[in-house]
Amino acid sequence: MNIAPNSNPRTRKRLLAAAASVAIAGAIGFGAVATGTAPVLAEAVRVEAPQVPSFADVVERVSPAVVSVRVKAKIETTADDGSDLPDAFGNLPDDPQLRRFFREFRGFGDQDGRDGMRRFGRRDRQPRPVAQGSGFFISEDGYLVTNNHVVGDGSSFTVVMHDGKELDAKLVGTDPRTDLAVLKVEGDGKFTYVDFADDSKLRVGDWVVAVGNPFGLGGTVTAGIVSARGRDIGAGPYDDFIQIDASVNRGNSGGPTFNLNGQVVGINTAIFSPSGGSVGIAFDIPASTAKQVVQDLMKDGTVQRGWLGVEIQPVTSEIAESLGLKSDKGALVSSAQEDGPGKKAGITAGDVITQVDGKDVASPKELARLIGAYQPGKPVDVTLWRDGRSETVKVDLGTLPSSDKQASADQQPSAPPKADTLADLGLTVTRSDDGKGLVVTDVDPDSDAADRGIQPGDVITSVNSTEVNGSDDVAKAMADAVKSGRKAVLMQITRDDSNRFVALPVAKG
Repeated sequence: MNIAPNSNPRTRKRLLAAAASVAIAGAIGFGAVATGTAPVLAEAVRVEAPQVPSFADVVERVSPAVVSVRVKAKIETTADDGSDLPDAFGNLPDDPQLRRFFREFRGFGDQDGRDGMRRFGRRDRQPRPVAQGSGFFISEDGYLVTNNHVVGDGSSFTVVMHDGKELDAKLVGTDPRTDLAVLKVEGDGKFTYVDFADDSKLRVGDWVVAVGNPFGLGGTVTAGIVSARGRDIGAGPYDDFIQIDASVNRGNSGGPTFNLNGQVVGINTAIFSPSGGSVGIAFDIPASTAKQVVQDLMKDGTVQRGWLGVEIQPVTSEIAESLGLKSDKGALVSSAQEDGPGKKAGITAGDVITQVDGKDVASPKELARLIGAYQPGKPVDVTLWRDGRSETVKVDLGTLPSSDKQASADQQPSAPPKADTLADLGLTVTRSDDGKGLVVTDVDPDSDAADRGIQPGDVITSVNSTEVNGSDDVAKAMADAVKSGRKAVLMQITRDDSNRFVALPVAKG
């Protein structure tokens, strides 16, 4: 539309407004187009919407397999006015609802849960006889998985199906070490169930979907990504958690986390939560761990694990240097139990376990998981680093005992021997009463020994795998280390019938 510059100002203003209206209408698909006679509406503009990921198909398939688990506790109903709240919450306002909110989250680690970790299926105190969690079917005949901490104190169990139907369930077995449990539902027909995934293929950044029963609301779906793998949160000896950022809360315990193929990659078991609610940090038991444990529980209600019978500690960079290891990987044997399969096979304190059946051992936790995955009686090849070289021994694994055995030794009193000073190490020592080792009588507070936790009363039993019975033995071991080009010596320390190893620098020597 052409507008003459010398047009009447009022006419010009009307023409400009009309032109703007036509332009705007045309841009959105409703513009009038002149054809010489009457205006015709132009065709509406259609823009193809971008494809946005949806979890609806996955959720639709797996939701019937996910259930709510109600647990009737063995304890009686008790009154709870909040007076037993831990000191961390002692200065809360006198608000019953607020105090009840903080009571409803069970901590682990510190007794009062101040480390921020929460198991979220049960409570420290339970003012009501019913707790709630989640679970999921793994077979068409009614076996389902949940958490041990959901059902551990229960006397009876009810499963609430996806459609609201309620069924009684019986406890098949539990495994407190991995916080897993199996229930069995007796019912007509076949149950929709889900399979475990190969979680070794799970990558940080992959999408996951959590389904469960948060706060007793019933089937609830949240989504997020895998935030990390191999998390150790101090829950037990087999910590190897998958961290996800999907929203997970109390009541989600025992619920599954799915990949986009509808397979279970993990089982919700804990959250990190300073506040008690979800902050986007949740932890799952990996499917690979759960699959083996669940199979054992379904078989006979218990889990049998292999047992090596040794106490172990991490290999630090200084310990690796003192032993001539190229890296700080492996598990250092601090002691071998007298009747344990490890000692029978020749494993001794000071050995570093680097492989089991050809599988590398990166840490004590990994060694515990590897050995625990074997059945008792299984012969395994254990590769050791000993005296500056690698060797392999065959061990017939035992059965992991239900509780740790404590060793004890009788000592005969004798006259107090003369004390010697190991000036380069900042230690004063004397021969032990039984003549085996050196008792630390004093530690220089500014020494490396003090920094590494050596205390008066500790007994030095060996240096670089050589038994010491006097200060001359220590001096010789230090000289040999310097001659070999090492910067530290490895001392075996005994305290309260337990052993550990400490690496001390010898640069001054």
